[in-house]
Amino acid sequence: MTVDLTPETLVEIHRIERVKYAYLRCLDQKRWDDLADLLTDDVEATYSGGANSFSGRDAVMEFLRRTMGAVTFHSSHHCHHPEIDLVAPDRAEATWALEDTVLLLDLDLVVRGAAFYHDTYVKRDGRWLIAATGYQRIWEELAPRSSVEGLQLTASWWTTGGRSSLSA
Repeated sequence: MTVDLTPETLVEIHRIERVKYAYLRCLDQKRWDDLADLLTDDVEATYSGGANSFSGRDAVMEFLRRTMGAVTFHSSHHCHHPEIDLVAPDRAEATWALEDTVLLLDLDLVVRGAAFYHDTYVKRDGRWLIAATGYQRIWEELAPRSSVEGLQLTASWWTTGGRSSLSA
């Protein structure tokens, strides 16, 4: 349970929220070095309900780069409804609702889903870092993009610099 909610503890909770939001932004923008800086050296990650588990920053980052690094892999991860408990001055536990969409352009597929993340955060040298992260799906669906008549990708962070090809 969270320690007393004082202005100081609310500031710490907000700092933890910013770490998770940065994690998701860096993930979607493939900012691997920035993402790695948000993790402890000994981070534990368990994705897809345990289907993919990794120990240590290097192993986690290798997995993310390998599976999400292609410019044909477009993702959008949104976490919300955080339940963050400060369990000690330098440790927190959190549950986040996740909604995500992934475009697998080389496979002409779209993946959508919802899940819950469970994270552990530690404060080291004045900074909150992710010590453990992982999610379990509530649901996930897969569909061919070609089945949607007229569907076209009009902007891409990597191939169009994020600029839409639609005229204003």
